[in-house]
Amino acid sequence: MTTYRWALKPVMMAVRRSCRGNLSMSFRAVLLSLCLLLAAGSVRADGDAAAGAQVFRKCGACHSATEAENRVGPSLMGILGRPVATVPDYNYSSAMASFGEDGKLWDEGRLSDYLLSPKSMVPGTKMTFAGLRKPTDIVNLIAYLKSTVVGK
Repeated sequence: MTTYRWALKPVMMAVRRSCRGNLSMSFRAVLLSLCLLLAAGSVRADGDAAAGAQVFRKCGACHSATEAENRVGPSLMGILGRPVATVPDYNYSSAMASFGEDGKLWDEGRLSDYLLSPKSMVPGTKMTFAGLRKPTDIVNLIAYLKSTVVGK
């Protein structure tokens, strides 16, 4: 997936949100999305796994990426290509379980959208993290998560 296609998704999400009311929040969302779109031109589609490992420190208190060990959150090892809300022995929120009911997979685009704003994508999720705001952080984190797959 190219960076440009990924960068347009937040803009579309913000436009959809702007139709719901709350003008100040919608304005901030549109402004943030435009900034992300402009910054995305300089982001490598591949990402930097080493930089992503540093970004993962924000996630590491609740998630593991190198072991199939659930913590406060589910293990993220092998998340790309995995069906949503399917890690064994993890108790997902009803919101996340419902979100994954139709067989959605965690691909780069869906994970990018989720990392931008988890509660916007899955209202009612028990994940309290507000999201990553820098496109480079998201791309690098995904590169890191790709690198932690067993057999690599």
